[in-house]
Amino acid sequence: MNKVIAVFTKESFLVPVVAIILGLLTGAIAMLAGGFNPIQAYTALIEKVFGSAYNFGETIRQITPLIFTGLSVAFAFRTGLFNIGAEGQFIVGMVAATTVGVSFDLPAYIHAPLAVIAGAVAGGLWGSIAGYLKAARGVNEVITSIMLNWVALYLANWVMNAFFIPAGQQRSEMIKESSMITISWLSQLFDSARLHWGTLLAVLAAIFFYVILWKTKSGYELRAVGLNPHASEYAGMNVNRNVVKAMFIGGLFAGIGGACEILGVFHYQAIMTAQPGYGFDGIAVALIGGNTPLGVVLAAILFGILTFGAAGMKFGAGVPVELIRVVIASVIFFVAAHGIVKIFVKPILKKKKEGGN
Repeated sequence: MNKVIAVFTKESFLVPVVAIILGLLTGAIAMLAGGFNPIQAYTALIEKVFGSAYNFGETIRQITPLIFTGLSVAFAFRTGLFNIGAEGQFIVGMVAATTVGVSFDLPAYIHAPLAVIAGAVAGGLWGSIAGYLKAARGVNEVITSIMLNWVALYLANWVMNAFFIPAGQQRSEMIKESSMITISWLSQLFDSARLHWGTLLAVLAAIFFYVILWKTKSGYELRAVGLNPHASEYAGMNVNRNVVKAMFIGGLFAGIGGACEILGVFHYQAIMTAQPGYGFDGIAVALIGGNTPLGVVLAAILFGILTFGAAGMKFGAGVPVELIRVVIASVIFFVAAHGIVKIFVKPILKKKKEGGN
């Protein structure tokens, strides 16, 4: 019990919690300034998320891709890289899954895993492009990954138009039923909410994140290269190979997320007029989660609740959806501004220290 209490009183836990509280308070102040009732707004948000089985199931569906993209960004951060290209990796994962889902007719136990693997590999390879350019040419991965996001968007639309979209339509053919990962019985339990096996895969991905970084030799090298590439090279580590590997694994997470959206939620891919946004939201999720796998999962849950519940605020309390972005932005600001948050955390830590003495 003492160990549990110690975890919940650690600075690494208290800082994001206090940041979330401060973000909610900042959002409340913004609502008051706009003439809205923050208590009514937050109550409407909670009722939207937990008010029905369908809404709760859809909230879980909303959380799932955020876990994948959050893990993608966090993994790169942990290895000293800034993977701002999770958006593009997510999109190519969608394309690969659609290609396998539409083109092949296989038994379900082969087809669905193959489509997920295709999305993962596609996302990983897309991420490794930025990793290779960083390793071989010294090109900043932020620049290349941003550009690759747009390349992925237009490439995806071209592939869909050229090979999978019937004339006069704006979306591809439906993927074969054998490639779908929807959980029908669970979906029915939640009033037809679009629940799928991707949620379980997201949890397993978070476990994989922890195991590979902290329990393997390869993970030790990845973290060492991220902390000090020059010292790592002196110790005999292949820095360039580890940079490419880190971006491949980060892209792999995002690619699975994109695959699961096609295989578990929509079952087709539409022409996109804009980027889905999950990759960019993943940056916020990783930041709020402290770039740890558990933190990312918890941050994705918070982010998903706020995003899905925003509609409840609009219809239940008349609050514009944009105000929920103020709350999210405030949380990110306070997480980033450790100095401000520590002013509030310091009395708690001081009291704990005095109690220990």
